[in-house]
Amino acid sequence: NLLLLADPSIEIINEYIHRGECFIACIDNKIVGVYVIVKTRPLTLELINIAVDESYQGRGIGKKLISSAIDYARKENAKILEVGTGNSSIYQLALYQKCGFRIVGIDKDFFIKHYEEKITENGIRCVDMVRLSIDL
Repeated sequence: NLLLLADPSIEIINEYIHRGECFIACIDNKIVGVYVIVKTRPLTLELINIAVDESYQGRGIGKKLISSAIDYARKENAKILEVGTGNSSIYQLALYQKCGFRIVGIDKDFFIKHYEEKITENGIRCVDMVRLSIDL
């Protein structure tokens, strides 16, 4: 269910969950955070999904998950770690940049082409995917 916080399509989650590695964060034996990372190209990994239980947000767990993903990518000898998020995902965009990611492109109409349901966050329609990366 946590994965659905960051990606509302169970079909798309089921497609990528089997291609990557899934990591979890626990507090008192409760899963409070998760991320999935996949290899996309030689020396390149992508952080596909990252989510923190809503009742645990604002405690730095997301930042720790991103740090863990960066550490994992380095251990896998990747040179680049990528992530994509919606144009309406204001807090996620800020968090990734605070963690050292830089905007490298935009996939126009990504969420219109790949998602049947209209997505709205922060009063903004999610239409484009903002692509970010960090050199390792």
